[in-house]
Amino acid sequence: MKFRPLGDRVVVRRVKEDTRTAGGIIIPETAQEKPQEGEIVSVGPGALDENGKRVVPEVKAGDFVLFGKWSGTEVKIDGEELLIMKESDIMGILEGRKPSKKAA
Repeated sequence: MKFRPLGDRVVVRRVKEDTRTAGGIIIPETAQEKPQEGEIVSVGPGALDENGKRVVPEVKAGDFVLFGKWSGTEVKIDGEELLIMKESDIMGILEGRKPSKKAA
């Protein structure tokens, strides 16, 4: 199934954080906080301004971003847990980050 967000919404895949502390202690999944970092999977066409013109989103698929702790709505698409949020919920883009296979 393919999902395309509307307006200024984006689909984000959380990036898994390390499950060990610096001292090597393994943190159980139930005790871990959900990461506030993710990779943009899909971006809507942008919101309409008061004149009816499309405002192009600043983020694009593949960008790594930071977002608020309680931002977005969790959904499951094709068995994968994703977040759908408005672009305004994103605090910034993490530049220079390399894509990894540690996506949530």
